[in-house]
Amino acid sequence: MSLDNKPLYTGGCQCGAVRFRVEGALGDASVCHCRMCQKASGNFYAALVSVRDAKLEWTRGQPKRFQSSNYAFRGFCPDCGTQLTFEAPEGMALAIGAFDEPAEIAPRIQWGIEAKLPYADGIPALPGAETITDEEASSYLADLVSYQHPDHDTETWPPEDRA
Repeated sequence: MSLDNKPLYTGGCQCGAVRFRVEGALGDASVCHCRMCQKASGNFYAALVSVRDAKLEWTRGQPKRFQSSNYAFRGFCPDCGTQLTFEAPEGMALAIGAFDEPAEIAPRIQWGIEAKLPYADGIPALPGAETITDEEASSYLADLVSYQHPDHDTETWPPEDRA
């Protein structure tokens, strides 16, 4: 929470070059299966939340924008490519996965289901395993050092020992 008791959210891209802060209530959270969202996110769907009347501030860097249609722009980190925004005439939405606490933002509706991939609904039924149990990757996972920005604001980035 912010000092005036409005909800406060932070987030940013994978490399830390672009960071944001949202003060106030978020709008609708959704996933969109349309082909444009699949391409923009490089995934089965895009998970987005509207910032509506909340105050959005870019606290480090700015997204680069791509005009994906005559009405919409997609914002992404110019350094690492992380999808950050969907901007349309009715307002801006942010990628849920870019928030520092994405578990707090649950989608409530699916859009673009005409393009939903045929196996998307079956994913929850697939067997699951923790990352470290992947035997083919375990040789490097044990020594893996992440260069990903942490899920909180930092004074500077990257750390001096990586700059």
